[in-house]
Amino acid sequence: MPRLEEHCWSCSCSSTVKTKDLSSASWSVCKSGEMMSIITSVLGHAYGSLHSLQSANLIRRGLVLFIVGVVLALVLNLLQIQRNVTLFPEEVLDTLFSSAWWIPLCCGTAAAVVGLLYPCLDRHLGEPHKFKREWASVTRCIAVFVGINHASAKLDFANNVQLSLTLAALSLGLWWTFDRSRSGFGLGLTTAFLATLIAQLLVYNGIYQYTSPDFLYVRSWLPCIFFSGGVTVGNIGRQLAMGSTEKPHND
Repeated sequence: MPRLEEHCWSCSCSSTVKTKDLSSASWSVCKSGEMMSIITSVLGHAYGSLHSLQSANLIRRGLVLFIVGVVLALVLNLLQIQRNVTLFPEEVLDTLFSSAWWIPLCCGTAAAVVGLLYPCLDRHLGEPHKFKREWASVTRCIAVFVGINHASAKLDFANNVQLSLTLAALSLGLWWTFDRSRSGFGLGLTTAFLATLIAQLLVYNGIYQYTSPDFLYVRSWLPCIFFSGGVTVGNIGRQLAMGSTEKPHND
């Protein structure tokens, strides 16, 4: 009998210990689940806030680039019209700034797209652009770009080929002076190709025309203008994409 009682007592104690262990394990699992839920909620809230900030920053940068594109389009297109490089119907010349209304909108949209693509392409290639990252350099790049456009309308050469070669050299010089990145060169060429193709289609459909066209329906130097414009807008986009705590580097 004593042995039986001892056996029963040991079984009851073992059951009590097992019950306590199971209760402790269940409590630990519940607490762990609660902690994971809290951590997940905090991380989700942080990600949502970060995503909202990034979206707002992207919209602001796109808006600034759009305004820059509109201003440059108005100024440069007015210069081309005054020098009789481009011709528009008479009713167009009576509009604001003597420019077709769709040109500033198209140029502003293109500037926003190109300016946002440059820093994205830099990150995708894993080659952050660090050459002359300051607003003073960007301002000088804009001035050189305006100068190249001014030269296309003002300089008189024996033929368009000489003018095209000169502007091509100036455009490459702009890229070498203010960019020097493979992504900038490649995206500049892509911008020049697509913009020239669109210009060809617009002239072909009679929207406007160029005087003395020598490259199908447009001037042969037009791709040089688009290339230098793409590099310029790209540098503006890169500078806008820099964080407020990031310090510019000079190579």
